[in-house]
Amino acid sequence: MKASRSPARLRPYGTAAHRGAVAWRAGFAIAAMGILSACEQNTFVPPPPPKVDVAVPVQRSFTRYLEATGNTAPIKNVDLVARVQGFLQSIDYKDGAFVKEGTPLFTIEPDTYKLKLEQAQAAESGAQATLRQAEADYKRQQELVQRQAVSQATLDTSTATRDNAQASLLQAQVNTKIAAVNYGYTNVAAPFDGVVSAHLASVGELVGASSPTQLATIVALDPIWVNFNVNEQDVLRIRTEARRRGMTADDLRQLPVEVGLQTETGFPHKGRLDYAAVTLNQATGTLPVRGVLPNSDRALLPGFFVRVRVPIDQEKNGLFVPDVALGSDQAGRYLLVVNGENIVEQRKVRVGPLEGELRVIEEGLKADDRVVTAGLLRAIPGQKVDPQLKKIEAQPAAAK
Repeated sequence: MKASRSPARLRPYGTAAHRGAVAWRAGFAIAAMGILSACEQNTFVPPPPPKVDVAVPVQRSFTRYLEATGNTAPIKNVDLVARVQGFLQSIDYKDGAFVKEGTPLFTIEPDTYKLKLEQAQAAESGAQATLRQAEADYKRQQELVQRQAVSQATLDTSTATRDNAQASLLQAQVNTKIAAVNYGYTNVAAPFDGVVSAHLASVGELVGASSPTQLATIVALDPIWVNFNVNEQDVLRIRTEARRRGMTADDLRQLPVEVGLQTETGFPHKGRLDYAAVTLNQATGTLPVRGVLPNSDRALLPGFFVRVRVPIDQEKNGLFVPDVALGSDQAGRYLLVVNGENIVEQRKVRVGPLEGELRVIEEGLKADDRVVTAGLLRAIPGQKVDPQLKKIEAQPAAAK
């Protein structure tokens, strides 16, 4: 038989504890429903536009240059050769030395040629004596003919003798000059100021035996040439500008030329335009041009690969932007510009020369455009940004 529950253990429904628990559960449910209701009412808030630095281009004048690459070349480069046959008696310079014009460099067995010169001089003296005697005999025969003491045939013989003596003297004088020239060739001297290469023949060696023997090479280094090529489009542009400014061919030849080595900054070597070919090279479509530069310190050696620029025009209102603001793709160079609605645009531009940290923009940019100069990775074409207007502080560096 089951035991009945004790009435004392049963909790009546309406007790205070029971009512409190029920109220707590109801409050919790109401609060949860309120939170869920609030979450359903929230909407997504997009982030603010990214901040980027923008600046308007700097306006100032600049020089437009024709830039090219070229090579230096000596204005004089001569092979020193033995023009007479003989044994090389002495080498009178140090290899690689700078010498003045007329400095003796080689001596080739001069005694033999000196004796030949003296022999020719002696023959010339004998011919002069023979001519004097023939002249005197001709005058006597001429007087005798006038007195009819001798026949005309005798005078004719005397005249022929005198003429032969004159011819013999001329031949002797020519032989003396030839001997003097050959004797002079025994001393090989510097034909101009320059640097002499290492000698190619040794003392005691027979030179000039069958043909002129090269002894060394002398090169003039001051001034020096720089050769470069100008493409056809630049040639047409230069000629158009020259006609506009009323420049003649002589004026063009006086244009300054600036040269810089690969290890140098800027263009420290100054000269002038010296020569331009009269026809273009049809194979390359370029015009050979040459400049001449002073080179007293011998900083430029023949054969150097150099950078060349020639000023051809002066632009008054150029637009400059920082070179780091430029980008490039397959279509060319471009800038990121913020329009009036603060939306980024990609602007194709044509760039000009670089001066210092700034680059000239020749086409595709206006003076009041706002160019993105910093935060380029945050500036996406077609999206809005928060532009922070800055001022371009860097100035174009002066040409060196």
